[in-house]
Amino acid sequence: MNKYADKIAITTGDPNGIGAEITIKALNLLNIPPKDIVIISNSKILNTYGSLNNNYELIEVDYTEKVIPGEISAAAGDFSFNLLKKACDIKPKFIVTAPTSKEAMNLAEHHYSGQTEVLEKFLAHDGQKAEMLFVSKDFRILLLTRHCALKDVSVSFTKGIIIEKIERLRSYFQNKLLIKKPSFAICALNPHAGENGLIGNEEENIMIPAIEALRNRGINITNPLPADTLFIDGAQRYLKDEKMPYDCYIACYHDQGLIPIKSIAANKTVNMTIGLDIIRTSPSHGTAFDIAGKNLANPESMIEAIKYCLY
Repeated sequence: MNKYADKIAITTGDPNGIGAEITIKALNLLNIPPKDIVIISNSKILNTYGSLNNNYELIEVDYTEKVIPGEISAAAGDFSFNLLKKACDIKPKFIVTAPTSKEAMNLAEHHYSGQTEVLEKFLAHDGQKAEMLFVSKDFRILLLTRHCALKDVSVSFTKGIIIEKIERLRSYFQNKLLIKKPSFAICALNPHAGENGLIGNEEENIMIPAIEALRNRGINITNPLPADTLFIDGAQRYLKDEKMPYDCYIACYHDQGLIPIKSIAANKTVNMTIGLDIIRTSPSHGTAFDIAGKNLANPESMIEAIKYCLY
């Protein structure tokens, strides 16, 4: 029997960033019973950034280097990668990950564009694919493309990929959130939704055929809508704590989706990995090397990431 099957596993991320600090602060403020949590880290790193109020189980991962807040190093990147691998190995109920440095992991020859891709490597089976979903209350945004250069976004766009990703999103809503027929709004790739081909033809040639196929499968989704106006109503409703107009927004690329949600809910936004057997949550910010070791890190987003796993 897996002793971790009902636990939340928390990885502390890059040892030279704010990950251990926000983990300690979040757990101390939440005061979760020790039986529900396992921390995957290193005692030297945790002791560098603070102390925990509760005696949580710690799975030690070797780190022989000196902790140097703010430094980007291959050793720190290798440690961050090994934390994720260990979290996947123990198969907990949820995984919560503190921020890692893509640069540090790549220095360590772990060539992934983010933690999402590492988790997919070790958890996916039978054709599963990980998807990146950002959440603050019922404001949700799925990214069709993740950490890729803007010039490569349109290259990544195919009818098949759009259909597959939105099908996985529907499965998450139906199986995890128990929303039988969720409503989706999709952002256009081009300004003004392409102006009927005057500013780009991806909407007409790729997105609308994909949307028609999705509707034929029973999915409730809009046509591609200009992103600069799509989020206005939703943002206003969010700020008034009113019901959102759609269950999820779908953004074509990273900043198109993250600017709206972070503009109004930066410290309350959670980065989620869906599509795998284990849901992963994470704060929506990075390693913040500039303030690492100064006891200035705000734990709010980490608190939200952990709270998501509690309810």
